[in-house]
Amino acid sequence: MTTRTPRYTGVVPPLVTPLTDDGALDVPSLERLVAAQLEAGVSGLFALGSSGETIYLTDEVRDQVLEVIVRTVAGQVPVMAGCIEPSTDRVVVRARRALALGADALVATAPFYALVSDSEIDRHFRLVRGAVDLPLLAYDLPVCVHTKLSPAMVTTLAQDGVIDGVKDSSGNDVEARQTMLALEQHPTYTHLTGHEVVVDAMLLAGCDGVVPGLGNVDPDGYVRLYTAAREGRWADAKAEQDRLARLFRIVAAADRSTAGGNAAGVGGFKTALALLGVIRSNQVSPPLRRLDEDERKRVAVELEQAGLR
Repeated sequence: MTTRTPRYTGVVPPLVTPLTDDGALDVPSLERLVAAQLEAGVSGLFALGSSGETIYLTDEVRDQVLEVIVRTVAGQVPVMAGCIEPSTDRVVVRARRALALGADALVATAPFYALVSDSEIDRHFRLVRGAVDLPLLAYDLPVCVHTKLSPAMVTTLAQDGVIDGVKDSSGNDVEARQTMLALEQHPTYTHLTGHEVVVDAMLLAGCDGVVPGLGNVDPDGYVRLYTAAREGRWADAKAEQDRLARLFRIVAAADRSTAGGNAAGVGGFKTALALLGVIRSNQVSPPLRRLDEDERKRVAVELEQAGLR
């Protein structure tokens, strides 16, 4: 029987990117956010993911974000850098910048916009891994990429040493379970769930950790949840997960007729962080709009009910 030692475990929040009211990177707020995460005891940080608005940021700002996070972390936990681009060569460029800026691992999706086959997705990950000598996690995000990474593909890539794991935001728990079963004898494969309201169930199913956008707002809660699960205190884990699931209602605070999914999700997280005094502004990247005063009040109610204010 293989003793598994997954490369990454625990709580790895995908950091938001704090912006000033005029849209520039808010460095002091980002430093405070990182410090709060470290104080909560997270196991790693994911920079420049969906919660970090990476697809909206210029390359210059992306570099600045990663530099600030790596510098502030100072080696205390691994920093994973999102390299989210539509084509292989562009991902390689971002991956090389991440390596130069001190990231510990890379996170990349399948190619998007262009229509690609499974064989081309396979080649994409192999070329990225061959170009940059850093651990690579595949980001399974079909809602944005419009391609689902199959268990067979993930298994082959992991067994061939191309990917070190998956950041699973597919919402497809059946295929997640099948992937984990296929790789249960792999000594270092890591499966991290992004399904932040059912983390207890996913840990019970075999996930090694969680990448929760809501972890920006309540990293302590996710650390408590993970710790309880790992200690076999499943009733405590469920109670913490239930509280976090209720807190997740902050993403429903926005008027969805004028705020799409990113504005509602990231906007809810940023508004909560501003109310908690961690960041200064709930500004988001255009064309998204920030949450208004009525929406802020709805977020504040959820924070109070979750015991955070």
